Amino acid sequence: MGTVTIGVSIAVPEPHGSLLQERRAGFGDAAAYGIPTHVTLLPPTEVDRAALPAVQAHLVKVAATGRPFPMRLHGTGTFRPVSPVVYVRVVRGAEECGRLQQRVRESAGPCTRELQFPYHPHVTVAHGIEDAAMDRAFAELADFEAEWPCNGFALYEQGADGVWRKLREYTFGGSVVPPQAGRADIGHGTIASR
Repeated sequence: MGTVTIGVSIAVPEPHGSLLQERRAGFGDAAAYGIPTHVTLLPPTEVDRAALPAVQAHLVKVAATGRPFPMRLHGTGTFRPVSPVVYVRVVRGAEECGRLQQRVRESAGPCTRELQFPYHPHVTVAHGIEDAAMDRAFAELADFEAEWPCNGFALYEQGADGVWRKLREYTFGGSVVPPQAGRADIGHGTIASR
């Protein structure tokens, strides 16, 4: 049956998700349109395709015990020079994201894996591009701000074309939401500043 590459993340809702995706593309990040704007809970992980039902059942259990929490993004940060990444900071909800990702990756579950770096919730806005473009991303999004109630997370699969597609959404309290057919064309917001 082969393997698939999966990831679990919290989507950044509209209009913020599309806005940050477009800004990421504008900075020259070629991967921007293949990666929905998100906060990672499980980084790209290769699993046997036959294990997907067990992964999905595990995520249902994780979501069933979760509770909605407020998320707030504000300002930028970077992992340079260790990793060529500029990101928008998670300033509220980071603790909850940390607990959630631990539950997703728990040793008794089907998504067990070690992380290359300590977990740090963030929203990537530039990755592996020229330093000048990374500096521009860091400066231009320094006043970016977004808030929303986090009500769950989603399971994604990376296609052979490198594009990440949503398989299922999991809402806290145990509901599973099937993926939407197609994508709505939603207007774009503006960068909020204080």
